[in-house]
Amino acid sequence: MNADIVLRNVRLPSGREADIAISDGVVRHVGAPVHADETIDCSGYTCLPGAVDMHVHMRGGVQAGKEGWRTGTASAVAGGVTVVVDQPNTVPPITTPEILAARIREAESEALCGFAVNAGVVAGADLAGMWSAGAMAFGETFAAPSSYGEGLDPETLRELFCRIQALGGLATVHAEEVSGTAPRTLADHDSARSGAGEARAVQAVQALAPAGMRLHFCHLSTAASVRAARGTVEATPHHLFLSHEMFDEDETHARVNPPLRDERTRRDLWSCWDMIDVVASDHAPHTLQEKALPFDTAPSGIPGVETMVPLLMAAVHRGEITLSSVIEKTSWRPAEILGIPRAGFEPGDRADFALYPDEVVRIDPSALHSKCGWSPFEGFGAIFPEVVIIRGTQAYAHGEYGEACPIWYPGKGFSSLNNK
Repeated sequence: MNADIVLRNVRLPSGREADIAISDGVVRHVGAPVHADETIDCSGYTCLPGAVDMHVHMRGGVQAGKEGWRTGTASAVAGGVTVVVDQPNTVPPITTPEILAARIREAESEALCGFAVNAGVVAGADLAGMWSAGAMAFGETFAAPSSYGEGLDPETLRELFCRIQALGGLATVHAEEVSGTAPRTLADHDSARSGAGEARAVQAVQALAPAGMRLHFCHLSTAASVRAARGTVEATPHHLFLSHEMFDEDETHARVNPPLRDERTRRDLWSCWDMIDVVASDHAPHTLQEKALPFDTAPSGIPGVETMVPLLMAAVHRGEITLSSVIEKTSWRPAEILGIPRAGFEPGDRADFALYPDEVVRIDPSALHSKCGWSPFEGFGAIFPEVVIIRGTQAYAHGEYGEACPIWYPGKGFSSLNNK
């Protein structure tokens, strides 16, 4: 057989070496060498399926000063992420098929990697219209207020859940309780949006959902919340690797919703590693000027799409987690939850890969690609990919970008007949 591209001497996660032959964006053969128009020698690298980050905020539009599709997806690709799922709390929020279609067109013209777009869940939103127009999922659905998202009252949430279930959709949920006045420190923020309140919110959301509904809980930050959840569970690198005790008490760059917890709670979250379905970044950049505001008025949110997999790969290097668990939680499980083709090492799999060296480096925010220009993970050990392949195309190699691959992945409700 002939192939468009062959990855030679690939060190698979199983430890064996093989060649991967790719044609038309799909893996065709894994094993002995075949002829190809292009070859990449993967000796000395660990080859991972491209990551699917199912929780990003790509900003754009009136928020282009924070981030846009081009810079946000450049950051994703440089971190080994080949598919991103954008959240609907944009400005304006995605609540109609027309706004959804405009967001998709914006991504198609600017993105460097695969993408999907979720539908907003608010009273009056055209859920059925957005489902037919290709929304991947519903939410981030706010059971508590957060940046650019208003919390929904229980009865509204119950009614919207029933509509989503009738469509056969997945509801992704931001579950928190919020109390007290505007916090002035990271510890205040932790108290105002407490871990115990998050676990109660998870239980309350589940009580509102009709039986059999597909629920996905975003960015759970405590072991108690993970254990309370029914449905699929997402955790973020910032809740796994950062505690508020690592920062000055009024450090706005560490302000995020849900808040960073204390060190004991952070370590306890790792005890639930095997119960966590997905690691997603909740990439939510703000400008340095916005983060320079006083703590009680500074916006919550941090960038993280580029550092997500590299942080986890460094943890693999230290022997703290397994490579197979990273692949499962960053690539295979999110693809399964979303219903998109899996990237992998079997014929028919989507040909998205990232090649990682064995070298651990220190994160330098000036070397990252997000427009916001900062990272709370500065100085942390990480292993960044040197080559990234999307649908068989070399999209990134040794710091240089190749051909853009803005592939749209519509949700299961997409009807091409209704969207001509």
